[in-house]
Amino acid sequence: MSAPSLANYVTKRPWLHKLLKPVASWYTNASLYRQLGLKADDLISEENADVLKALGRLSPKESYDRIYRIRRATQLSLQQKILPKNEWTKPEEDDRYLSPILAAIEAEAKEKQALDTLVPAKGH
Repeated sequence: MSAPSLANYVTKRPWLHKLLKPVASWYTNASLYRQLGLKADDLISEENADVLKALGRLSPKESYDRIYRIRRATQLSLQQKILPKNEWTKPEEDDRYLSPILAAIEAEAKEKQALDTLVPAKGH
């Protein structure tokens, strides 16, 4: 189960979005994951059954690309280096490839739970 998000609340209020956008950009740059060539969804831990299921639903190319990015970032981290600036992940390339699959898996789990706990009405 994912943590609650304030993203919808913030995006519905332009003044709040304008206020928090520089902070979010600063935080993203300070985390250095883009300088290692990673995408945001590469940072999702694989210790959850839902994440493992979502990873299994990735296309072979997406799965290979994810593994390549993680291995390259691990090697760079061990060498205490970052990629050259032209190889950093650009903000427009930092797409959410795993989060939509995770959301679908969570929705499926909720639907299954609702159907499993369904109590039939008597007299019908």
